[in-house]
Amino acid sequence: FIYTTAKQDYAKKLLDVLDPRKKLIRRCLSQSDCVCSRGCYWKDLTRLGRDLAKTVALDHSMQGFPAQAANWIPVPLWAGDPWDEELLHLVPLLGQLGQAVRTRGQGGDGGP
Repeated sequence: FIYTTAKQDYAKKLLDVLDPRKKLIRRCLSQSDCVCSRGCYWKDLTRLGRDLAKTVALDHSMQGFPAQAANWIPVPLWAGDPWDEELLHLVPLLGQLGQAVRTRGQGGDGGP
């Protein structure tokens, strides 16, 4: 999923760059899918229709997720550098999170 506070036309352009063959990203939520409060848009992860205990959000700003701050993993702001590999540093963490979720689903405590 991609979830952005940007308008839908910008989000579509972003998807064309990130997934030009339309094989990686199944769904894109944009500004119309956000909650607007006092002129500020924020992402409500409950709109994904998924178990929040199994959901994380990668973003450069926690302001987008005030209601689900515990689901937020901070990442640096992407400046368009095609050689940026910052997200690759998260692969071990995301793997550990996935394993913890699978372990809990099998009746384990999710601990090390």
